[in-house]
Amino acid sequence: MSKSDEDVYQEFKDLVNMAPKEIEDFLSTEESKKVGQDSGDGESKGHKSGKRIVEIKHKKKADLTDDDYDHMRKVTSYINRHLAQGGPEDDMEHSDWRYSLMNWGHDPKKD
Repeated sequence: MSKSDEDVYQEFKDLVNMAPKEIEDFLSTEESKKVGQDSGDGESKGHKSGKRIVEIKHKKKADLTDDDYDHMRKVTSYINRHLAQGGPEDDMEHSDWRYSLMNWGHDPKKD
């Protein structure tokens, strides 16, 4: 059974712990661009997702569409899976693991 939109909204709010400006600033870095699976056009799926997350975070809850909720489900699923893998024990701050999560709006150093 899939989660309700309200559950997805709350989980997204909890897991996406970066502000839109923080995400935008990070997406412009080389660290952001060097991680993630290529989506077929030279830009990673996570990088594209980060742009979409910024758009979603700028919307009022009442203005969110079904497509937005679908993307929010992908985001929360990705973050939960990635966190479950666990990060590196040494130098998490400069790890691809962290950079990948940050593309998806979650900075594990903020937990």
